[in-house]
Amino acid sequence: MPTADFRFALRVYWEDTDAAGVVFYANYLKFFERARTEWLRSHGVEQEALRRTERTVFVVSETTVRYLQPARLDDWLEVSVEVAEQGRASMVFAQSCRRGATVLAEGRIRIGCVDSGTFRPRRIPNFLLERLA
Repeated sequence: MPTADFRFALRVYWEDTDAAGVVFYANYLKFFERARTEWLRSHGVEQEALRRTERTVFVVSETTVRYLQPARLDDWLEVSVEVAEQGRASMVFAQSCRRGATVLAEGRIRIGCVDSGTFRPRRIPNFLLERLA
């Protein structure tokens, strides 16, 4: 499922850093999550509404992150989202975090579509696939 890149900008705050003013490594996963959430919103999909009306939520099932350069306090970052793979009940995203032209971190994140009550895998709803196409 080819998709144009989506980009989400954010500022690094104290809460994102360690004592040296460098972004704590696990916070890149938060940055990736925020960007995927905003990517969905850009397609008119609100996750809470999806949970309420379709009993559908997405869960992260696998992550791989390469850390290349540190981000620091007050940096302005851009996080990209691109669908790398699409299955019936899961998607893999290729994501990166940049400061200007410098790539700071790259990740591949697999999410699964599950029933919000049972957490059993389910197909991604057709209406959602149509919006994301």
